[in-house]
Amino acid sequence: ISRLNNYPKYRLETLDLVNKDALLSIFENYNFTHVVHFAAESHVDNSIKDADPFIQSNIIGTYNLIEMCRKFEVKRFHHVSTDEVYGALTDVGKFNEGTCYDPHNPYSASKAASDMLVTGFGKTFNLPYTISNCSNNYGPRQHNEKFIPVVIKSLIDGKKIPVYGKGNNVRDWIHVEDHCEAIWQILVRGRIGETYLVGANCEKTNLEVVEEICRAFGVSSEDSIEFVEDRKGHDF
Repeated sequence: ISRLNNYPKYRLETLDLVNKDALLSIFENYNFTHVVHFAAESHVDNSIKDADPFIQSNIIGTYNLIEMCRKFEVKRFHHVSTDEVYGALTDVGKFNEGTCYDPHNPYSASKAASDMLVTGFGKTFNLPYTISNCSNNYGPRQHNEKFIPVVIKSLIDGKKIPVYGKGNNVRDWIHVEDHCEAIWQILVRGRIGETYLVGANCEKTNLEVVEEICRAFGVSSEDSIEFVEDRKGHDF
């Protein structure tokens, strides 16, 4: 964050999007032209344990932000979403912008709902929106509840790495800076009312990811892994 302090237009405001009054105050204080909506509860396991924060943040929070963007007539509202709204992918092909939604857990259901709020308000009220659905991110400062940080921290702490099922579930991995560059390109070049899928053609099983990290640490993956019961609604 300290790197941003040199930018004259940079400001940091901390608030809950569910709080309409706080959100209104922010919009009244700044002349926003573009809004990029990253804010979300995003950890699938947490959504299975307690879905309420996901409903509040991802659905109610998105609705409140949309309403402010309508009220203050922003030029572009960009909604950052996830590939998990499409559910499980078969062995052949990739998701595309026309793939039907098929969320398999409370997190992906809440994001699917937020996507539909954006498109619904866009079509009804001419909200100038774009949406991007991205594959799994990794990179610096990622939250320690995410898969790659969990693997790294387990190795640092000398603990077993928990791997769901047999570790054969496949994910496409994209570096966070590449994701941000894609969002910038959508803001600059994207067409209003369009959805864009963002990926990196870097598909790996969870087991392959763990093995690569173990090699970087110079340890045996066989000795470092503990296979645990697969989670509910786990997309393959």
